[in-house]
Amino acid sequence: MSQPDLSFLLNAEPGNAQPPVPAERRKADRPKGSVAALIAELRASQAELEGQNKVLRYSQTVAESASERFETLFSSVPLALMVVDEYDMVVQANSMAHRSFQPTERDRPLTALMPFVSEADAPRVRAAFEQAQAEGHSEVTEVVFPIGPQVHITGDLHIARIEAAQDDGTVQLQFLCAVIDQGPLLAERHALQQSALAVQQRNEQLHASEKRLEAVINSALDAIICVDQHGLITVFNPTAAALFQCSAQDALGSPLERFLPAAGQAMAFAQLTTQAMLGEMMACTASAKELAVEVSVSFERHAEGETTTVFARDLTGRKKTEAHRNELEAQLRESHKMQAVGTMAGGIAHDFNNILSAILGNVELAKADCGPGSSALESLLEIEKAGRRARDLVRQILTFSRNEPPRRTAVALAEVAHDTERLLRVTLPPAIELHMHLPTGLPPVLADATQVEQALLNLCTNAIQSMGSARGSIHVEAVAIQPDQRLSERLGLATADYVALSVRDTGPGMDAATLQRIFEPFFTTKPVGQGTGLGLAVVHGVMRTHEGAVDVQSTPGEGSRFTLYFPVARPEQAAEPAPPAAALPGPEAPNPAPEPATETPATTPANVQAPRAHHVMYVDDDEALVFLVQRLLRRRGYRVSGFTDPHEATAALRAQPQDYDLLVTDYNMPGFCGVDLVREARLIRPDLPVALASGYVTAEIEQAALAEGARALIHKPNDVEELCATVHQLVHGDNAPPR
Repeated sequence: MSQPDLSFLLNAEPGNAQPPVPAERRKADRPKGSVAALIAELRASQAELEGQNKVLRYSQTVAESASERFETLFSSVPLALMVVDEYDMVVQANSMAHRSFQPTERDRPLTALMPFVSEADAPRVRAAFEQAQAEGHSEVTEVVFPIGPQVHITGDLHIARIEAAQDDGTVQLQFLCAVIDQGPLLAERHALQQSALAVQQRNEQLHASEKRLEAVINSALDAIICVDQHGLITVFNPTAAALFQCSAQDALGSPLERFLPAAGQAMAFAQLTTQAMLGEMMACTASAKELAVEVSVSFERHAEGETTTVFARDLTGRKKTEAHRNELEAQLRESHKMQAVGTMAGGIAHDFNNILSAILGNVELAKADCGPGSSALESLLEIEKAGRRARDLVRQILTFSRNEPPRRTAVALAEVAHDTERLLRVTLPPAIELHMHLPTGLPPVLADATQVEQALLNLCTNAIQSMGSARGSIHVEAVAIQPDQRLSERLGLATADYVALSVRDTGPGMDAATLQRIFEPFFTTKPVGQGTGLGLAVVHGVMRTHEGAVDVQSTPGEGSRFTLYFPVARPEQAAEPAPPAAALPGPEAPNPAPEPATETPATTPANVQAPRAHHVMYVDDDEALVFLVQRLLRRRGYRVSGFTDPHEATAALRAQPQDYDLLVTDYNMPGFCGVDLVREARLIRPDLPVALASGYVTAEIEQAALAEGARALIHKPNDVEELCATVHQLVHGDNAPPR
């Protein structure tokens, strides 16, 4: 530091315009006299001393002023300043340092610096003091100064070396330490770091959300299309690409009307809300193919404009499913209707059986009472012919309405078809040709041969009658097939192998209204008197009991095709034994020609073939039928007790159980079941032969009757000879010769 120039102080005396005279000059100018010279020299020395005193006083004033300024700056600077000697003793500290390191009187006094430094930062601080001693200054950042249990200061420590001269001429080493509190800056930096971390996490979440949204859009089952405010496509997901048969690269930038022509007009009315369901509309693929879709839109408004998201769902599969469901519902309704009609037909047939039995039985008795040349015999024969036709009609109704499975075995369908062909050739009109296409090697089907023949005969007869006198042809074909899932669901077929037997004709065909009713009993399009309307109903009943199905395709003017699906017989069913003859011939059995009964009275010895007449109890709620059976069996030598009340019959049997040789009871009686009467009879007399008669014998009835001990089941209506043969076998044994 350069010394200040204080020469201006020497010329500051008033009246002294000359500068001080140097000592050498004063000696030269000294008077020759010793006293005068000495006086002049003393005056000059005095003047010099006074000048030096002025300089000293000014320097002292300047130094005191600088010291005051330093003290003021040291005490008022907003930093914690301390002067520390080389032994870590705090020589001087400003008020900021005291407030920071000793905020309260109970805190530790600021006498040394290192006790306030944390153990973790102490090595760094010592190294900084060594560096300041060597280099003059040093700096340590983010030093922690614990003040109390819960208070600490985090700041940067700046150290500067100071050399203080002592009175004895030695130099004392000291350090000026400044602590700059970095707490607010660190808190702000920490807050910024946390904010940056939060922003980073938010960005990562947004990125992940975008990825999820992209994955959702790309994997959505609906077509998703995003459109900007100009109506141009900005997003086109893979489902949309597959639905509209257009790649995303080709679709981006295209107008929405390219794929949804009516969407633009519809969205104009839907922009009053944030989302809207536009409903079903027609869409157009890239190849100009139309398809039905269901469209909904969502509107999003933002600073850049507006984005519209269009959701399009393909309705092709739904429409096919709805059509298929409607078809199945129609089939279900048809099945319920057929079941109801079948139940009604079975109930009607039961009552009609009793009437027919009475008519045919009385005709048989009347024929026996008439002579060979009687004029009434011809009328009786006509009555019998009409009754037999009515009986055949009832049997067809029962075939349609029965729910019990037929007695099925492995049947060669080709053989049955050829047997039916021989029957058809006899009555086939000359203008109609019959072609059989039956390949060899067809697997056997599990069926009742008689019912298969009946169904095929009914279909061919129906085809012949539909063509009338016009020229045409009938084609009968058979093929082994495994129906696909759609056909199986439509016809209700189980998953198995089938043989499809189809009858195709070149007749006039049928319209849709006729196709819906062709299997209804008594429905026919033939003129009055030319058809009963039961042929196709019987076919439907046969296929239902065979666990198969019948399918019909017909177009007006192009003929009809009926296809019967018979299940293929399994190998273990090919050698299935015939069922035991638990019941006597039913409605499917051939009817033997009745022999004229003689008028021999019941007391004629020629008609009595036993020491005593066998006693038969006949129970039926139909009084006319009871009266008929009594007359019929009495003519053949039997004693007959008829009852229309099963309770009276039970009481009579309990009163004289050994007086009866046979019990024949009807199944359906008001308030009573024939099986119950069979059970009561077996309890009263276990060895009594019992027969159950019914016009509607199901598998359940047969099993219940045989379980209760019934010897036979009699199907009504039956011929006189059949009834008599059944009674004879039950009374005399199965090996007894017929009467």
